[in-house]
Amino acid sequence: MATEDGNPSQRDITAMLKDQTSACEAARDAIAAGGEVMLYDGQPPQWMVLGIAATRLKRSLKIGLTTLGLEETVEILRARHCDEQLRTGNIVAADRSCFFTLYFDATGTELLACSGVKNERPSRRDGQKLQL
Repeated sequence: MATEDGNPSQRDITAMLKDQTSACEAARDAIAAGGEVMLYDGQPPQWMVLGIAATRLKRSLKIGLTTLGLEETVEILRARHCDEQLRTGNIVAADRSCFFTLYFDATGTELLACSGVKNERPSRRDGQKLQL
């Protein structure tokens, strides 16, 4: 399941992207279309990973970005033990239209969650206009 360096291969990651969150299908599609997959060796604690995901969700919603599975991911991470070590990775769509974050157990053998943010200009809520 893992390569010589202990990391799951791109094929393994594609297979792991089941239905953990609503972003999984889009992430699989991004890989199939030539998206770049990166896994990180560090194993930050759950509380740190959760904090980053929660902040990303809050900021994305505030500026009007479209998120995929990010709310679900925050809930999945919140249910994990705070001292647990996790691994993370990213998928960048080949056309740069989406950026996905992958959340694994410490060994990198179980995908816990997947979230995505569409790379788009933030929407202007309620017809807000720029003021000079």
